Amino acid sequence: MNTIALVQKNSLPSLVQKELERMILAGDLVAGDKLNEVSLADMLGVSRGPVREAFRALEEAGLVLQEKNCGVFVRQISVEEADEIYEVRAVLDELIGRKLAATIKPAQVQELRTLLDRMDGMVTLGDIDGYLKLNLHFHDSLVQFTANKKLLHTYRRLVNELNLFRRSALAQKGSLPTSTGEHHKIVDAIANGDAQAAGDIMREHAVAGRKRMHQAQVQAAAGGAVAASN
Repeated sequence: MNTIALVQKNSLPSLVQKELERMILAGDLVAGDKLNEVSLADMLGVSRGPVREAFRALEEAGLVLQEKNCGVFVRQISVEEADEIYEVRAVLDELIGRKLAATIKPAQVQELRTLLDRMDGMVTLGDIDGYLKLNLHFHDSLVQFTANKKLLHTYRRLVNELNLFRRSALAQKGSLPTSTGEHHKIVDAIANGDAQAAGDIMREHAVAGRKRMHQAQVQAAAGGAVAASN
């Protein structure tokens, strides 16, 4: 899409929001980073107003936190809070799997399988960032296919809040093939119209994601201890 068409289709604050969201999800802006309104406005070539509006939208999405008299920061959550999010997400994932098994259309199944093919390619390449982007797209598509706007809004916020931990979890040896294998099972169950299996597999996928998060935290702590002793 060229620049003129892009601006015609989106408001300026929306474009700023999308770019900042991209930077956060890509890791260019990491958890705990302070976001400077003036610097970002200069970098993006806009006034401070659209950046300020984008901050509000990003806070609503769960990606940033505005602290009075301190500024705006990329959202940083604790492992304990992440556990709570995974607990809620597991319930929602089970609901999504059950709903889609009863309602999904053949074209939507094909769209998911096309995404899986691309994810498999990222696994082969060992491209964690490429896989992460497609993984987010895959799960977002599942929720969109339920046609439940409230569910989509709630789910997206939970996913955004887990961004701090997602990449480190998938970076562990063997995590990418395991994760994509779980995705294939999800799509197969949904395509077969098996609501019980689809719900169970999606719930188990969320539980497995939680375990990978904890494993990554243990490995990071061990690595930090080794570095401190050297």
